[in-house]
Amino acid sequence: MAVLPASVSTPLLGLGVLLALVVLTYKQLSSYLRTWIQMKPIPEVGGTYPFVGNALQFKTNAGDFFRQIQEYTQDFWNAPLIKLWVGTVPFVVLFHAETVEPVVANPVHMDKSYSYSFLHPWLGTGLLTSTGPKWRERRKMLTPTFHFTILQDFLEVMNEQAEVLVSKLASQAGRGPFNCFSHVTLCALDIICETAMGRKIYAQSNCESEYVKSVYKMSDIISRRQRSPWFWPTFFYKYFGEGKVHDRTLKTLHSFTYEVIRERAEGLKYDNDSEGDKSGPGTRKRRAFLDMLLQTKDEDGNSMSHQDIQEEVDTFMFRGHDTTAAAMNWALHLLGSHPDVHSKVQEELQEVFGTSQRAANMEDLKQLKYLECVVKESLRLFPSVPFFARCLCEDATINGFYVPKGANALIITYALHRDPRHFPEPEEFRPERFLPENCAGRPPYAYIPFSAGIRNCIGQRFALMEEKVVLSSVLRKFNVKACQQREELRPTGELILRPESGIWIELEKRISP
Repeated sequence: MAVLPASVSTPLLGLGVLLALVVLTYKQLSSYLRTWIQMKPIPEVGGTYPFVGNALQFKTNAGDFFRQIQEYTQDFWNAPLIKLWVGTVPFVVLFHAETVEPVVANPVHMDKSYSYSFLHPWLGTGLLTSTGPKWRERRKMLTPTFHFTILQDFLEVMNEQAEVLVSKLASQAGRGPFNCFSHVTLCALDIICETAMGRKIYAQSNCESEYVKSVYKMSDIISRRQRSPWFWPTFFYKYFGEGKVHDRTLKTLHSFTYEVIRERAEGLKYDNDSEGDKSGPGTRKRRAFLDMLLQTKDEDGNSMSHQDIQEEVDTFMFRGHDTTAAAMNWALHLLGSHPDVHSKVQEELQEVFGTSQRAANMEDLKQLKYLECVVKESLRLFPSVPFFARCLCEDATINGFYVPKGANALIITYALHRDPRHFPEPEEFRPERFLPENCAGRPPYAYIPFSAGIRNCIGQRFALMEEKVVLSSVLRKFNVKACQQREELRPTGELILRPESGIWIELEKRISP
């Protein structure tokens, strides 16, 4: 076969690369223009520019950005949906039950939005970020780990850590206003570390833990990148963005969970080897989520790899503490702002526990029906995940508007939960909305604090259980008074909905009747 001289082959190679780039650019440009034309009839926010979209008008501060999205939903409340472009990626913004349902109720649209890809370095493709066959197989494998009997094992940890929280709060009682946000958050972190990994990290005693700080730092870093399309390419992010800080933080997070998994796997092997030497009562070891992952097998009898396990542990560490912590903090503020609701909760606690100082058991939690309504109403007003996004996996028609395959649907839970058709006087805090007789006839997709459809939150029973345990423990010991008006809270919607300046309350020790 003839070989071209170097003087000829080099220009030909360069020409080939150039032609490939031209073809690729043409395909991307034509796809972008086609989608732009197809989605033109959908109402849009002003200030949209080619290739940049609306990104230049997005507020850089997380709190300001969240309020900006709120304003869009209010300005376009009578429109069935809104269109936004983030760079060249189209989003339809949904905040009515009838427009949310075609997306979350259709199992075809199970893929997460492109913006979730920035979580991959941290969480891999675990349950939160994976899709298709991997997600289905992983969900099937993990569902048994949230069985009722296993949640009962976790109750002991929740009670123990709630007791630590109460002892810390006791030092604040009667001393005026203080910010309870970090106290409650560190309690939630202790609970998820021990239940998920079987490792005590004593976050409530050591709030300067490097792991604790890294979890929050990584959440902030990812949130900023998601709304800055010029930092989406890895090269630009690494050299001109926060790429180096991201990588250092990631190393801290992964090193911690990797070491815990390694130690737990060795300990589990030792326990299995020495099982025959153990007998008698009191020898049962408390199980952790990680232990179950190490023993989980698929239909073919294959165990999960350590990489697979790390994905799920990191996912549950991230999603399993920040969300519940935020929910409990918002609930404390709302209870402290509404003395009538506060009194009803304490009356219920008196009926269930009397003057007993015992820890809550599963039967107690079932009886705390009004407290559960309080938690649900708190999640309506302040959903822990204020918005989430899906990628449409086939062409869709949403309320008469054609939305092409590949577009992203951004569901604004915060606005959805304020629809006056389903929640009259939506800004009012009324736990009675969630009594069974008052839920009848409400559209199922009008209230979705744990998402909905096949990708609903696998840990929602765990979360509700934890919130009832911790809140009941606090309210059995203290009277709570809020020190902020609603307008002072200024919610900040990053990956989790948090108050900009914390939750400030006063505590008064209760006198047992």
